[in-house]
Amino acid sequence: MRVAAIDCGTNSIRLLIADVPDDGTPGLLDVERQMRVVRLGQGVDATGRFDDAALERTFAALDEYAQLLNHHHVGPAAVRFVATSATRDAENREEFMAGVRARIGVDPEVITGEEEAALSFAGAVSVHPPRAGERVLVVDLGGGSTEFVVGDEDGVTASKSIDMGCVRFTERFLHDDPPTSAQIAAAESTVAEYLAEVQQSVDLTQVDRVIGVAGTITTITAHALDLEKYLPDRINGASLPLGVVGAAATELLELSRERRELLPFMHPGRVDVIGAGALIWRAIVTHVGEVTGSRVSAAITSEHDILDGIALNVAARV
Repeated sequence: MRVAAIDCGTNSIRLLIADVPDDGTPGLLDVERQMRVVRLGQGVDATGRFDDAALERTFAALDEYAQLLNHHHVGPAAVRFVATSATRDAENREEFMAGVRARIGVDPEVITGEEEAALSFAGAVSVHPPRAGERVLVVDLGGGSTEFVVGDEDGVTASKSIDMGCVRFTERFLHDDPPTSAQIAAAESTVAEYLAEVQQSVDLTQVDRVIGVAGTITTITAHALDLEKYLPDRINGASLPLGVVGAAATELLELSRERRELLPFMHPGRVDVIGAGALIWRAIVTHVGEVTGSRVSAAITSEHDILDGIALNVAARV
């Protein structure tokens, strides 16, 4: 069986075309895995609307994806298109949705933060399954929101979606290059408030393992590993001490845009927003380390995330 998943977030739009093994083997076999940074959520936090130029960039990427779907013989019945944080917030989202229908032939689904969390968890644990009795925290740090989801071998037990992401926090707080100490302090204060809100729904003190997903976290991991280019096979499954993660995040936060742009693993579309993402991820891993004591001393990075969760969902229903 061949299925396809499209994940349209605040910063990027991604496509996965995958085959489901006939022998019942868990997981998926990638046919195509593509990502375009289109910054669909540019300005949405301030204006409540999609910018015309952002829509044009997104539709151009969808034209490419439509060609790939046709080339690999994936019909609309085997495609699921999921839209997340920015689309939840935009008052002119019907214009976006009509453009998706015209290009892909499916209705985009604007999912809740809770469903986004569940799909992220499913994708991450498809390759990093919880051990017996283990409580796993999956953190999906996106452009407009961050999902915190805890689960065990039986599935999700608690989740929370918060409106904090690398694009949203760049636009709200980090206006200078590099950001000032006052800007960083203001952003950190807001992250701390959000983490206190998360704790009311998701008990972070009881987790045994942390898995981080999405482009901000994979990029920070690439920096921590000092990679000569972006190497998904090296990044996926990397387990790094929390202190190493924090140090790498601090370096990215404090670098100038010009210096970040020269990093060999840095996608051009992440240069402007990686600082805010690094600040958020540093705060999260520091907080988890503090509240769990010695039980959680490292963070695992996964290249498998909500995109895989969407594709697995399609496979289950087709």
